[in-house]
Amino acid sequence: MVKVINYKAYLTEDGKEFYALQVQGGLEAVKSKETGRTYLTARKATVSCTFDKETCEMLKGTELPGSIKRVETEPYEYDIPESGEVVTLTHRFEYVGEDETIVKQNVVEKELVA
Repeated sequence: MVKVINYKAYLTEDGKEFYALQVQGGLEAVKSKETGRTYLTARKATVSCTFDKETCEMLKGTELPGSIKRVETEPYEYDIPESGEVVTLTHRFEYVGEDETIVKQNVVEKELVA
């Protein structure tokens, strides 16, 4: 399950405003590559939607079936707002609905013909 924690306004190329819901997954324990110590975090993702601002506001706190998965991407630079540090990332986080997760787990990707 993921929870809607906020929303964000964006502008299209032609200047129209649209909104995206910010969703957050459950608590995860992760081991630091630098220190080897365990810390707690929660994955977050942004999901485009067709809702207006008022609907997005009402949806805060709503839980959705599914999870947030790490998806590999081409390398890109990301500014860490708290420290001002610029890092290179090769992934993003994406919301995957429960139906998509079940289908992916049950799909046979290659068939062997004897």
